[in-house]
Amino acid sequence: MDPLESQSDTSLAPPEAPREPILTLPGALTAYIGLIALIHLRVLLPDEWEIWTIDVFGFIPKRYDATLLDITFPGGSGAKVWSFVTYSLLHANLSHIGFNVLWLLPFGSALARRFGAVRFFVFMAVTAAAGALAHLLTHEHAIAPMIGASASVSGTMAAAIRFAFVKGSFLSFNRGDADSAAKVPALSLSRALRDGRVLGFLAVWFGVNIIFGVGSIAIGSEGASVAWQAHIGGFLAGLMLFALFDPIPRARHDAADASSVDQSGRV
Repeated sequence: MDPLESQSDTSLAPPEAPREPILTLPGALTAYIGLIALIHLRVLLPDEWEIWTIDVFGFIPKRYDATLLDITFPGGSGAKVWSFVTYSLLHANLSHIGFNVLWLLPFGSALARRFGAVRFFVFMAVTAAAGALAHLLTHEHAIAPMIGASASVSGTMAAAIRFAFVKGSFLSFNRGDADSAAKVPALSLSRALRDGRVLGFLAVWFGVNIIFGVGSIAIGSEGASVAWQAHIGGFLAGLMLFALFDPIPRARHDAADASSVDQSGRV
């Protein structure tokens, strides 16, 4: 074959399509989910070690009961501090993990892309602590440990709705790629609370959590009840503290115009 002919054929060949990455989640969220999965391997430990882990790193409201001076809980004074966050990394079973991860995929993914790794991890810790505080205030003498990332997951959902319905974001009818959709200018809290779609989301979210709480609905194969007050604590923290973490400048007029998609989906 003529070398010139071969070179010509090669130049006319269509370029090879870029390969799609197997893992499209942002690195911070992937690391968070991986950490939860790694920690869950504790179920392979002997039963006494498993119980000790829950007692030391789970959130136990009675640990803070000043009237029980004669009771010593595992972990001592340190557990009174770290358990406000560490409880959120423990889960009862795989279905418990799966339920939280299911909601983290859309909302946590958008927030991790928007915040970056450091802000995202700090945000998850702060909303976990807010959930623990809400649980403590409503279960002052409870001795059963609370575990699970639901308070932080609720926080990501609340924070994400500050920009999720803005034109171009991930819940709007007209959106771009994942990175650009996560970085549209957010609405102020007051404007978000005047948006019909945000109010509808809030009504459904609070309604579901109240139904779970009032009805004492249990989840999981072990019948653990839902700590719905912790969910609300994490949610309110995410909604109100979002601006402290958000690195994207809020263009007031642009955000207002961008949110002008009406309820029928027309632009």
